Amino acid sequence: MDPEILEFDIGLGGGGSSGRDGDDDANIGLDVDEDMADSPAPSSILASNSNGGGFGTGGGEIYLPEGDLLDLEPYEGMEFESEEAAKAFYNSYARRVGFSTRVSSSRRSRRDGAIIQRQFVCAKEGFRNLNEKRTKDREIKRPRTITRVGCKASLSVKVQDSGKWVVSGFVREHNHELVPPDQVHCLRSHRQISGPAKTLIDTLQAAGMGPRRIMSALIKEYGGISKVGFTEVDCRNYMRNNRQRSLEGDIQLLLDYLRQMQAENPNFFFAVQVDEDQALTSNVFWADPKSRMNYTYFGDTVTFDTTYRSNRYRLPFAPFTGVNHHGQPVLFGCAFLINESEASFVWLFKTWLMAMSGRPPVSITTDHDAVIRSAITQVFPETRHRFCKWHIFKKCQEKLSHVFLKHPTFEADFHKCVNLPESIEEFESCWLSLVDRYELRDHEWLQMMYNDRRHWIPVYLRDTFFAEMSITQRSDSMNSYFDGFVNASTNLNQFFKLYEKALESRNEKEVKADYDTMNTSPALKTPSPMEKQASELYTRKLFTRFQEELVGTLTFMASKSDDDDDVITYQVAKFGEDHKSYYVKFNVLEMKAACSCQMFEFSGLLCRHVLAVFRVTNVLTLPSHYILKRWTKNARSSVILEERSSDVYTNYLESHTVRYNTLRHETFKLVDEGSKSLDTCNVAIDALQQAAKRVALATKNEGRATLVNGRIRGDSARDASRANTTNHKMPCQPLSEDDMDKKIRELTNELDYASRKCEVYRSNLLSVLKDIEDHKLQLSIKVQNIKISMKDGL
Repeated sequence: MDPEILEFDIGLGGGGSSGRDGDDDANIGLDVDEDMADSPAPSSILASNSNGGGFGTGGGEIYLPEGDLLDLEPYEGMEFESEEAAKAFYNSYARRVGFSTRVSSSRRSRRDGAIIQRQFVCAKEGFRNLNEKRTKDREIKRPRTITRVGCKASLSVKVQDSGKWVVSGFVREHNHELVPPDQVHCLRSHRQISGPAKTLIDTLQAAGMGPRRIMSALIKEYGGISKVGFTEVDCRNYMRNNRQRSLEGDIQLLLDYLRQMQAENPNFFFAVQVDEDQALTSNVFWADPKSRMNYTYFGDTVTFDTTYRSNRYRLPFAPFTGVNHHGQPVLFGCAFLINESEASFVWLFKTWLMAMSGRPPVSITTDHDAVIRSAITQVFPETRHRFCKWHIFKKCQEKLSHVFLKHPTFEADFHKCVNLPESIEEFESCWLSLVDRYELRDHEWLQMMYNDRRHWIPVYLRDTFFAEMSITQRSDSMNSYFDGFVNASTNLNQFFKLYEKALESRNEKEVKADYDTMNTSPALKTPSPMEKQASELYTRKLFTRFQEELVGTLTFMASKSDDDDDVITYQVAKFGEDHKSYYVKFNVLEMKAACSCQMFEFSGLLCRHVLAVFRVTNVLTLPSHYILKRWTKNARSSVILEERSSDVYTNYLESHTVRYNTLRHETFKLVDEGSKSLDTCNVAIDALQQAAKRVALATKNEGRATLVNGRIRGDSARDASRANTTNHKMPCQPLSEDDMDKKIRELTNELDYASRKCEVYRSNLLSVLKDIEDHKLQLSIKVQNIKISMKDGL
């Protein structure tokens, strides 16, 4: 009978490192069992038996008798065509029996260094060496289970002069339990991805499916996990290697694109980090000129969005974004992260900071990631770091899924505990009550999040600017700039077009918001000069938010609770709700207020509590230091906002308000002291009467200026005096004391007149500059609209 040839395919899918890659639901690291993972697939196997009734070697011919080779057990003297054939046979035998194999040792020829002897062993052979130098002096971050138990089962083969390999030793007995047939596919040396399975994985991966869903499809296709022949870990690693190979092939396209962009505009910035061998690109960062300009206006708070490299998209893409004056996301630069080590993030943040002129942000928001946190601490030591609360809520659904199913009210209670507390003490009490009520005190993940509470719980972050309109909002997810453009099936070839499409779409939305702000007037809901002032300064969206706060003051009462000289403390609460009060400290002289809710510090807009205090203290307009330029119509203007916004009318109202509050504050102090006894009362009344006479005299002698058609004119007497002084030169003669006083008053009045006139000229100049900026903006909008209409026409 002709010899029968059997093929053993033991090629294993996957390899390399799983790194920080993710799936739809969870991250699973690469299994590094010491089985025959790196064994090449053999071509064929032939075996023979020297006994007459079985295998024979008569005449050197190797043949197979009747029967199936797979049912044979190894024995000494068994011959194979090659070392690989022997390895494949022993692995096939191990699969049938229920254990995993690996290569243990080899012996080489002294003559030519070729391998002349091999030993294949059970994967549980030997013991782990816990004293190795590579593990002795360092902390093991992810300790692996001990799998070696000193098993002696093995197969030894050596090469003969004929070139064939013969079994020189075989140990059958194991010192551990063997694996049943329905679990053999979990053993490392038997986990193999067949050609058809690879094709199906490639197809489903291209469609955007993750490892978990792909494994579900394979199990259904093959009729069970044991028939698939490999695990989800192998599928995940195979998919990762596919992505790695694809990225390595496409990375040159990215570099070519960036070089082209820089050639077209020298202000286009990009940088590349390479491995130590200078051969393989690790990470790439770039920022176009508009992104760099965006940062100069809106770089106070930044989001480093790692959504796209995580479970949702599996693309190693991470943009830096912020918030513009319309509350829309703006881009500050992008990165491709092939290597996601701590050193890589440190390089990326330093490179990004260099591109942004070395000015670090006030605050930065990222996903909850220990590696990213460490890098931020090194590069931005003064920047307030916050974890994205929305991502933590999403992770909570995964980590506490059993609690969500068992207790339908848990999610609502968890959100209330995080968002609603007004003080740290209130949060601590609420959290303790929550974990006790649902018996979660010992939950590892929840305890870790509590330890990190200062990085994501709102009550700990209120004193820092994050450009958000509400402290308690639930939708504070990262500003996903490319959402709707980049999806699960996006590859690098498609990315360039989608990237440019996203930039164009975001720009059009900002132009539309600018147009609406500049060409429409919002409806006012109150007669307050402050509302009218805000409508002329803020963008439409920000004015709407401010208007909500201003109208909200109508339901609040502000009453004085403490008076400490220049600082008065007001208790602000809704009528009948004194148990839920806010406290506003108001410095009358400096016109500065601080509320316990800290909304202005967090969002840059005044809260209704401070506005309620302004209402009762006759503050009619917003002081300039409460108008952040980044929220105004002219946020992108180079003219200083505080100067431009201070027109003559606003100056008059603010100065009058300051004078009024200062006088009232001092008068109240005099009244409080004077009313203590009859003597002090008489003294206070006498002082007030004297003060009233002096004020009347000062009012009578003060030169009153009147604003007429944009110009200041003095009273007729002063004008006549000035005309006489100018047109008629009087001879020098001694002046009486009364004349000298009169002359001093005239000069003082002229100086005051000149100062007021300069102020008007200055205000008029700033008004002209504002008109120029507005005109430039309108022209820019028209140009953009023309481009859009031309594009639509094509």
